[in-house]
Amino acid sequence: MIPFSRRNFLKTASAITAGAAFIPNLISCSPSKKLNIAVIGVGGRGETNWGACPEENIVALCDVDENRAAKGFNTFPNARRFKDFRKMFDEMAGQIDAVLVSTPDHTHFAATMAAMQLGKHVYVEKPLAHNVWQLRTLKKAAHHYNVITQMGNQGHATDGIRRVKEWVDAGIIGEVKEVIAWFNGPEFGEGKYFTKPAQFPPAEEPIPEGFDWNLWLGPAAERSYNHVYHPKSWRGFYDFGNAELGDWACHTLDAPFWSLELGMPLATETLFSSGAPEGFLPDQSIIQFEFPKRGNRPPVTLTWHEGGLKPKNRPEWKLDELPGSGMIMVGEKQNIITGGRPNNAQLMMPKAEWENWVANEMPEATIPRIEGGPQQEFLDAVKGNGPLPGSNFDYATELTEMSLIGVLAQRFNTRIEYDAKNMKVTNREDLDRYIKEPVRNGWSYGEEL
Repeated sequence: MIPFSRRNFLKTASAITAGAAFIPNLISCSPSKKLNIAVIGVGGRGETNWGACPEENIVALCDVDENRAAKGFNTFPNARRFKDFRKMFDEMAGQIDAVLVSTPDHTHFAATMAAMQLGKHVYVEKPLAHNVWQLRTLKKAAHHYNVITQMGNQGHATDGIRRVKEWVDAGIIGEVKEVIAWFNGPEFGEGKYFTKPAQFPPAEEPIPEGFDWNLWLGPAAERSYNHVYHPKSWRGFYDFGNAELGDWACHTLDAPFWSLELGMPLATETLFSSGAPEGFLPDQSIIQFEFPKRGNRPPVTLTWHEGGLKPKNRPEWKLDELPGSGMIMVGEKQNIITGGRPNNAQLMMPKAEWENWVANEMPEATIPRIEGGPQQEFLDAVKGNGPLPGSNFDYATELTEMSLIGVLAQRFNTRIEYDAKNMKVTNREDLDRYIKEPVRNGWSYGEEL
C-alpha cells in the first residue's frame, strides 16, 4: 500500500501519463459533467450526503461496517466496495473527482488528507477534524493541493444565517457584547447518539461480523471493542468525538461566529460541570468563551449551556419561555434569536411588530442565497458552476477550532487560556498534547506541510 505523502504524490503523478486526473484545475468539470464520487462512510450521515448527489456517478463506496453500508451497497451495485480508504485510493485514484467523508470525527483528518494529496475535492461532515493541528493542516492543504472544500454544517447554506449577517452589517442590532446559546442534548440511552457503558473503561465484547474494528479505530489508540463506541455513540468519548459542544457548535454558533467575526477566543472556561468519568462527556455543563476586541468591535462573552440547562429568561426578550435549543445575540438596539441551527432567525419583538418589520423595514438581501443545500453548493463549485462554498476550509477550520477550545475546557473541567497564533494552552502546558494528538503507526498525514 502506498504511504500518502507529498513526495510520493509527486512521484506517482509524474509517472502517470494521464496526470490531469490528479490535478483538479486540469479536470474538465463543466456544469453538465457528471462527477465521479467516492464515499468514505456510507451509512448514517453518509447516506444523507450521497443521497444529495442523485445526478452524479457514485463510483466507490468505503465503509468499515458492511451492515451499516448495506443500503448504499444495494443502491449503487456497480460501485466498487472497500473497507480501507487507503486501498481505495491506491486502486482508484485516477477514477475519482470528489470525495464525501462521513466517518466519525477522529478519522475525518486522515481520510480528507489522503483525498487532497491526490488532488481530490472533498466534502467533510462536521466537526471538520478532531484537534487544532489537524484543522490548521487541512487549511494549508486545501490551498497547497488546490482543491474545492466544504464542511457539511448545513445551516451555513441557509437564508437564516445570511439574514443574521445582513442585519449585523446594517447596524440593525447595534454592538454585541454578549452571546448566549443552549442545547437540549446530550440525550443518553441505548441506540442514541450518547450511550453510557456499564463500566469505564467499557468491557470487551465480541466484534460483530462484517465490521473491521481495527480500521474503525484508525489513528486512535488501541482498545477493546464495545457496542457503546459504534455505530454512533462514539461522540461521547473524547478520543473519538468532540462531545455535544463540538458536534453542535458548528451549527448553533455559526451565525455569531460569522456575523461578528469572532475569531479565536482568548480563553474558555467550564463554569459548571455535572462531572463525568475520565474521557467521557458530562451530562450537563456550562462553558464560557472570552473573545477579544476586533478592530472597532467590542469584546464578546459567549456562554454555552447543554444538558437541558438554559439561561435565565429576561423580560426584554419578550419570550414566555426559551425554546429547547437556541442562540441569542444580545445587541444594544435589538436582539437576534435562532434555534439550534441558524435556519430561522428573527429579531426578538412581539409577533405583530416582527411581521410589520419583515414586511416594511427588513433590508434587502446583499448576500447571495444557496439553492439545494451544502452538498449542491459543493458540487456546483467543483463543476465551476458557482462560487467557493461558504463553509470551505478557510472558514470551517476556524469555526471548528473555536469550538474545540471550548471542548478542551469542558473535557478537563478547567479554564483554558489560549495563544491562537502559536497554538498553545498557556496556563496548562499539560494540555498542549491535545492540540496535536499522537496517532498510531500508519495513520500519519500532513507532516510535510
